[in-house]
Amino acid sequence: MNILYTVLAIVIAYLLGSIPSAVWIGKKFHNIDVREHGSGNAGTTNTIRVLGWATGIPVLLIDLLKGWLAAMLPVFFHLSPHGTAMLTDLQLLTGVIAIVGHIFPIFAQFRGGKGVATVFGVFLALQPLLTVCVIGVFLIVLFLTGIVSVSSMTAGLSFPILLFLFFDTPSILFKIFSVVTAIALLITHRKNIGRILKGEEKKLINFRKKNKNQEN
Repeated sequence: MNILYTVLAIVIAYLLGSIPSAVWIGKKFHNIDVREHGSGNAGTTNTIRVLGWATGIPVLLIDLLKGWLAAMLPVFFHLSPHGTAMLTDLQLLTGVIAIVGHIFPIFAQFRGGKGVATVFGVFLALQPLLTVCVIGVFLIVLFLTGIVSVSSMTAGLSFPILLFLFFDTPSILFKIFSVVTAIALLITHRKNIGRILKGEEKKLINFRKKNKNQEN
């Protein structure tokens, strides 16, 4: 393992994660800092609520991409042979660094988002098929509830369950990380959980209402 390239990968991963897509796009095209509106979160959901889908989707894709790119840096730099636990662990390291960068971005006064999309980008690099399954869980729950926070938490919890039951990885650290991430998602969404229990959590999409309108 090349120490210089490893350090370089870590630095690049943090800088990638620090790209505040929601903040930059909001200011560039709407002259609005999304952190000053809605939930105050610099993420996809708040961007869609404040600025609409046309702005929110690019934010989502960029946040996914930066997580994926960060986790792929050890592969690009050939830091370890393919299929080894060492490579997976290094990918996990750079992926986590990118997530930290998203939450505490140097380019946006260290005020970022919750990192859900970036986490999924990291997972997509490490376990693409499993991540597609988890995204499917997210979409199904979103269709049924219309609530992004519920969908995110359910998808996050499904990842370690599906990993342990149907998939495999040479890295024990990755298995631990999948569990820690699921727990972390619950912690970062504790305010959402409170609103859900009170019946105050807003729906991003109301499919049932649309269906009723179509029937009428």
